[in-house]
Amino acid sequence: MGVQSINTNVSAMLALQNLNASQAELRSAEQRISTGLKVATAKDNGAIFAIATTQRGTSRALDAVRESLQRSQSVVDVSASAGEIVSDLLLQMKEKALASADAQLNTSSRAAMNADFISLRDQITKAVNNAGFNGGNLIRSGAQNVAALADETGTSFLTVQAQVLALSGPNVTVTATTAVNTITLASAALSLVNVSLQNVSLALAKLGTGARALSTHLTFVNKLQDAVNAGIGNIVDADLAKESARIQALQTKQQLGIQALSIANQGPSQLMSLFR
Repeated sequence: MGVQSINTNVSAMLALQNLNASQAELRSAEQRISTGLKVATAKDNGAIFAIATTQRGTSRALDAVRESLQRSQSVVDVSASAGEIVSDLLLQMKEKALASADAQLNTSSRAAMNADFISLRDQITKAVNNAGFNGGNLIRSGAQNVAALADETGTSFLTVQAQVLALSGPNVTVTATTAVNTITLASAALSLVNVSLQNVSLALAKLGTGARALSTHLTFVNKLQDAVNAGIGNIVDADLAKESARIQALQTKQQLGIQALSIANQGPSQLMSLFR
């Protein structure tokens, strides 16, 4: 049996140490419940905190990649939509040019056909020039390629080539002065329109391929970011059900610790009573 002393209450000291430890554990568990994190600071687990911080940086960088891909998608989609309008206008122009090549057409009818042709021709310029999104336009004269971020390093890009559909360009060979007011001009215009239609079809196919590439890569980036975020959660998120049960156990342990400390504190008084 240990030596009983009225100067040093060893039992109370041990009980207080145990109580303090229980209270510290309880505070930690409550913090994990309130934050939802088992590793909220470097103090909790330095190595895990460092890994999580790095991965959070990767996730935020992927946000920028995703936004870049989405902007590029919008540029390509708007340009492709305008390109489809150009294709439709060319089809209407072909109809007018073919009709104007008819030698039986009278002067007034030919003039009306020419006016319609010129109106359609000029609409191509309007469609091309208005096909911009956020400053990007893949079909206007002098158009630049669209280059979207492909990964979080900022050194890899997914590029969609420009497909100029402006008049007198590499695809639309119809010029700003092409007309159908004579049989000869109508035949020449018909030839230009036919070539333009073929070129525009190929250009639209390339834009479609670029749009699919952007969409596919965006899906990949979204899945990659989800995986990164899930990985972060796996190493830093608290198990709330487990922590809730732990809190109940620690609260019980704390209550018992308080009772033990109270009993230990009564030791010196009980020892003194022996001398009364």
